[in-house]
Amino acid sequence: MSKPRANEVLILVKKRIFVFLAGIAVSGLSGTRLPAQGYGPPLKPETHVFATVDGVNLKAYVFRPDEALYPSPRLAIVIFHGGGWSLGEPEWAFGRAQHFAGQGMVGVAAQYRLSDQKKVTPLEAMVDARAVIRWLRSNSGSLGIDPSRIAAYGWSSGGHLAVSAAIFDKAESSPKVSAAPDALILVSPAVHLETDSWVQRLLGSRASASSISPASHVRAGLPPTIILQGDVDTVTPLAGARLFRDRMVAAGNRCELHIYPGMGHMFTPAGIPDDGWPQPDPKVQADALKKAVGFLASLGYIKQNAPGDTSASTGGGARPH
Repeated sequence: MSKPRANEVLILVKKRIFVFLAGIAVSGLSGTRLPAQGYGPPLKPETHVFATVDGVNLKAYVFRPDEALYPSPRLAIVIFHGGGWSLGEPEWAFGRAQHFAGQGMVGVAAQYRLSDQKKVTPLEAMVDARAVIRWLRSNSGSLGIDPSRIAAYGWSSGGHLAVSAAIFDKAESSPKVSAAPDALILVSPAVHLETDSWVQRLLGSRASASSISPASHVRAGLPPTIILQGDVDTVTPLAGARLFRDRMVAAGNRCELHIYPGMGHMFTPAGIPDDGWPQPDPKVQADALKKAVGFLASLGYIKQNAPGDTSASTGGGARPH
């Protein structure tokens, strides 16, 4: 995910600035200030505790659609924010969760533990990602969701957590409930980490970066996946997304890669540093969201142009690869 630089302190500072701003920009977050649907006021989330670790409650913020328009059981989509595994909060994902709820899905913004380069590493975040999906399945009845239609959406490091929930589903001994999502939507995802110095720094001596790199652990039977990626991304480069896609297809999995020419990390236009001050192109963002919704529709999970669907194309199309 990180590019080698001479000054390690500069890497850390720039990453912290970047992930904070990028999380806000890409999630659509103005959070509760902007309605994600094309009608009515913003939805209010229900707050649920899905796990308690070392006395800390980990929360899932659940946005339900209008029951009259979208009767149960419904597709659930759990969203993992980015932030380099070390920064961020579930509120960064509220904008997307509200948008999906406006189209008939149960949108869930998930909390996970953030790396502190001491006790907590990306390994703990991966455990939390699996835990929230298992919680959704175990409580599908009360949440009004179909346990066989749980999608995961993540950007940057959140994309890593989403796909890792599928790849490392069996990490816990004898899990009674699967943590594997039924579909994956990945935006500028961190999927190729073999030689990533930032990830290794967060992991310390507990694990190697390659041991948690999705591209190194592709196998048959993984969920259908769509990747939305800029071709000049310097944070999670296109080469990693291509490698992951190629290995997914070779293993017999469905994996679509949509490449946006001239776009960097999280759709920051070329010419603007994408590792310091992201400025996502709004037309490209809208097109990527439209493609994500179309992908779910192609799986039969939702109907496009549902009553709350505001994902009409505004241009800025990607090249399918």
